[in-house]
Amino acid sequence: MNEHDPAPIQFLTPQGLYQPKAVAEPYATDAETLSTDDLLRFYREMTLTRRLDDASTALQRQGELALWIPSYGQEAAQTGSAHALSPLDTVFPSYREHGVALARGIDFVDILAVLRGNTFSGWDPEQTRFRLYTIVLAAQALHATGYAMGISLDQQAGRKPEGEEAVIVYIGDGAMSEGDASEALIFARTYNVPVLFFVQNNQYAISTPVATQTAVSYANRAEGFGIPGYRIDGNDVIASYTVTKHVMNQVRNGAGPALIEAVTYRLGPHTSSDDPTKYRSAEEYEHWQKLDPIPRLRAHLQYRGITDDMFDQIDVDNNTHAIDVRQRVLSLPDPRPAEMFDHVYSDPHPTMIEQKDWLTHYEASFEP
Repeated sequence: MNEHDPAPIQFLTPQGLYQPKAVAEPYATDAETLSTDDLLRFYREMTLTRRLDDASTALQRQGELALWIPSYGQEAAQTGSAHALSPLDTVFPSYREHGVALARGIDFVDILAVLRGNTFSGWDPEQTRFRLYTIVLAAQALHATGYAMGISLDQQAGRKPEGEEAVIVYIGDGAMSEGDASEALIFARTYNVPVLFFVQNNQYAISTPVATQTAVSYANRAEGFGIPGYRIDGNDVIASYTVTKHVMNQVRNGAGPALIEAVTYRLGPHTSSDDPTKYRSAEEYEHWQKLDPIPRLRAHLQYRGITDDMFDQIDVDNNTHAIDVRQRVLSLPDPRPAEMFDHVYSDPHPTMIEQKDWLTHYEASFEP
């Protein structure tokens, strides 16, 4: 962005070599604890996310989904950061965090059911600690900050121990231009709450390039709110994991809010209704394609001795998973609109019961 922006923290070169930059030194200990099995798990989930992206795109093109929001190119930022969390941490996603969802145990069919119109949510956010997808830009930043304020109040009242849980909110560069994002950052700092803002800077807000959105990096912008900012190579899964783990430990233990900017690139369209060739050049795409996080991690695993047979088996497993997801999506029952009233309040509410009964009888009046 400019000469004052921090260099991204990086461990893996685009060729897959483990060559930590000087700025990565504070996080080297966590990086060195990652085993080959750990990295192979990251690779499995990253490639599965992309394979399910392909399957979901096909479903949308065939009229089975209303819309699809792919995460091509952002798999390392999502998978690495998700595995850095503790089981008690709560995630507030936007609408593109498919890799985070998989890492938190969400059934991909539940995501597709939302975009197919079969359900209003799809999973239990209390059980999974993975909140619902948010279509409204930056709204989840306010939700996350409010939830983190609740954690702080519970700790002050002695209902929760300190250092046990924190919040991470995923937000894009485009959403950072929304007023809700600034309001969330202000409240997070003012009340010193345990929330990490994870900004996936994928270079575009639909068709608006990041240079038009901000004059400085998002890591530097955080400093203006009194919040420490970190900048990572978002296509390096090791950087994503180690820095998120380090920062979340600080946030969880009373250091207050923080922000990580993951510098990455949206290799696919904004959504299935977008044509990125209208606003970005082939040369730009080719440059970022060479930085694709999946070939980078694969090359590193090859240096560690993983053979093509293992990669081939992972591809087979991913295809099997994608076929199963497709079949279950196509077998989903018809939506039940009256269910929208079931989770408005934690306990039964007379107004909701009345409205649900009215809608049920109204729909029944159309039956032959």
